[in-house]
Amino acid sequence: MPSEKTKVLIVEDESIVAKDIHNILQKNNFEIVGVANNADTALNYIAQDKPDIILMDIMIKGNMNGIELSHKIKEEYDLPVVFLTAYSDLSTLEKAKVVEPYAYITKPFKNADILSAIEITLFRFKKDQERKREREILYSIVENKENDAGTHLIFVKSGGKMIKIKYEDIYVVEALKDYVTFHTKQGRYIVHATMKLIEDKLGKKEFIRAHRSYIVRIDKIQSIDNQEIVLESFPKTIPIGGNYKDEVYQRLNLL
Repeated sequence: MPSEKTKVLIVEDESIVAKDIHNILQKNNFEIVGVANNADTALNYIAQDKPDIILMDIMIKGNMNGIELSHKIKEEYDLPVVFLTAYSDLSTLEKAKVVEPYAYITKPFKNADILSAIEITLFRFKKDQERKREREILYSIVENKENDAGTHLIFVKSGGKMIKIKYEDIYVVEALKDYVTFHTKQGRYIVHATMKLIEDKLGKKEFIRAHRSYIVRIDKIQSIDNQEIVLESFPKTIPIGGNYKDEVYQRLNLL
């Protein structure tokens, strides 16, 4: 297990079962956010200390059963849920499918059932979150290849607004971890995106990847000095990465 403990919320109204799960998780270095026997208590635990994963009995008593509570959690918190159930009839499982749980654990269970379900769920949830971020990136960068006037432009989502940036106004696109910064005549705009996505969006006709962290607009290049690109009216020089050197020189028709 990683040094930072995975936080688990147990939602189970059978005290013996809840105790068994609690003991299994403690022995395997998980952090127990809480043990709830009804929906209200579970929601209080989530609000106070957001767990990484929830083990949920389908048939908890109270104003909401496990399926209804899972639906609420998915809408409000987007947390992964693993269902605990002693019910194997098709009607119960069909109802549970609606909230798309990551796994089912059938009672009585073994230690390995709990641990493997958590491991698989956390892996799948991580992948789902990555795909969701990719979709958000695609929605945050809306491209219009060519408008009626023939001007290439791109829209970026910045500060809650969609900002239009003309290709001709872009000097450099710079990578900063999970974000990229557009350096333009009008200013800087930071968006959540990958350099690969931006490179594909801008194309290679007007732009060139000079470094793993930089894409530059070709017609803004003034000179190359000691393996660094000097741009017109731009204060910062751009390094040329070793893996990109040949392509840069080839694209610039250097003699």
